[in-house]
Amino acid sequence: MSSKEATTPPTEFIDVAGRAVHYTATGSGPPVLLLHGLDRSLADWAPLQAALPDHRLIAIDVPGFGRSQPLPDCRLASLAGHVERVLDRLGLASAVHVVGNSLGGAIAMQLTAHAPTRVSSLTLLNSAGFGREVTWALRILDLPLLWRLLLRPDEGNAQLTERFLFRDPDFATPERIAAALALARREGAARTLRHVARELGTWRGVRSSWRTKLLAEVSALDTPTLVVWGTHDRIFPARHLINAASTLPRARTHLFPRTGHLPQIERTEETAALLSSFWNDL
Repeated sequence: MSSKEATTPPTEFIDVAGRAVHYTATGSGPPVLLLHGLDRSLADWAPLQAALPDHRLIAIDVPGFGRSQPLPDCRLASLAGHVERVLDRLGLASAVHVVGNSLGGAIAMQLTAHAPTRVSSLTLLNSAGFGREVTWALRILDLPLLWRLLLRPDEGNAQLTERFLFRDPDFATPERIAAALALARREGAARTLRHVARELGTWRGVRSSWRTKLLAEVSALDTPTLVVWGTHDRIFPARHLINAASTLPRARTHLFPRTGHLPQIERTEETAALLSSFWNDL
């Protein structure tokens, strides 16, 4: 099955500190935690889960997104702390590979900085945290009134958002658009999205305060790190990969041509091969 058609595996809910967390686990072998991006869901990992059956891939809906309940505190440290409690609840006491896309990359870095013994390797796919530049659509979330118009849950907005994420518009399938629209219509979804986005940035771009501190903390660790980007990312520009190579000089880097913000979907097989090679070399 191609990544344009991949079906999300069966999912479950667990209670984590009184909050419902939606997750799915596939495969067997060394555990891997998958963290999606802002206003996305665990469905973004379905193609990769199908491509890596020799690892136990655990994809969760980040608190407040998908079908996981939100937290009262939307700060990055709180999101990462809750993710660590998810690992505890799933019985994953030893270190796991962590893969994060976009916002999920920032959460993955925060988890690594706070609990480095829990992370055996860190993979960042088009991750937040490597520069101020970000799409205008997220900057608008800091502005009164305009954010309500942008986040209005209608089919036109859902279609535009999905197409914006991919270099190849064929990946913005009717199924993905319908799923995005359903999630956007959840009660409180727009407000949660705005709260998290405003914790990380303003209309001027991604805040330097949390980026500078977090990158310094991650750089000081020995955690094996892989950073991947797509040349045609319209959320975070590909030049952020240069920043990543500079701030994390021991990290491996890879740039996919003709690829947007979600390489795990647009370049599933290649991303799976990169990850397998990275993990096998550890």
